Amino acid sequence: MTTPFPGVAPSPVAAVGNIEIRDLSVRFAQGGQSVQAVQGVTLDVRSGEFVSVIGPSGCGKSTLLNLVAGFVAPTEGSVSLDGKAITGPGADRGVVFQQYSLFPWKNVLANVEFGLKLQGIDKYARQQRSRQLLQQAGLAGFEKFYPAQLSGGMKQRVGIIRALAANPRILLMDEPFGALDTQTRTIMQQLLTDLWQTLGISVLFITHDIDEAIFLSDRIYVMTARPGMVKAVVPVALKRPRLADVVLSKEFLDIRARLHGLIADESLQSFRSESIAPAPQRIAA
Repeated sequence: MTTPFPGVAPSPVAAVGNIEIRDLSVRFAQGGQSVQAVQGVTLDVRSGEFVSVIGPSGCGKSTLLNLVAGFVAPTEGSVSLDGKAITGPGADRGVVFQQYSLFPWKNVLANVEFGLKLQGIDKYARQQRSRQLLQQAGLAGFEKFYPAQLSGGMKQRVGIIRALAANPRILLMDEPFGALDTQTRTIMQQLLTDLWQTLGISVLFITHDIDEAIFLSDRIYVMTARPGMVKAVVPVALKRPRLADVVLSKEFLDIRARLHGLIADESLQSFRSESIAPAPQRIAA
């Protein structure tokens, strides 16, 4: 397979980016106290698929993403990428958080090519790939700007491009558009789907926004209140490419109604649990 980015090995879409989470439980302990974050979760992201996870606050959505990123280890169960157990962070997984994690002392181009530089890609090849991705994201001409000179939406675009530039097998995104205004958020959602379809990369996306999850996803996992378990898996069979007016279609509204029904009770349960929190249990010796 050829690649439009010289010096960077292509990723065959049919072969890579498969995430398997099996019977996963995570319990955090501190000072002799224990909190069950997620329990018995089984989840898949198939190669080239866009999968979202939604659920009430505190249900373990971000914990699941951190497990795939390799930042957190499971208490029970397993997490694997393309059949290999995940035991720590790696360049085969790109991560984008809600907070803008750009290097303030580096300009846009230097930020984007940082991962490629760590991989030993020569200067010409990494700058060519970075410039092409920046152009695709509507950021051509901003290569020499610094993060402090950019809007929030532009910073997040740079963050996404930086994650993609290193040619990961899967892109992991934790509420990446949560801090943006509604108009910018809509634009970013469309940009993300365009990049995803062009590059054929797998995506695991965490969000609180039901409409966002429907617009972006092939499948949506709905989590229960803590301890987070999979309550339902909802397929999204809307045709692609999806334009902004898809949110007015009957198919979209039917999926939204189903998801609202699934989430409503869990959100109430989460609120009650946070309002009247039981005394933490000590871990048995």
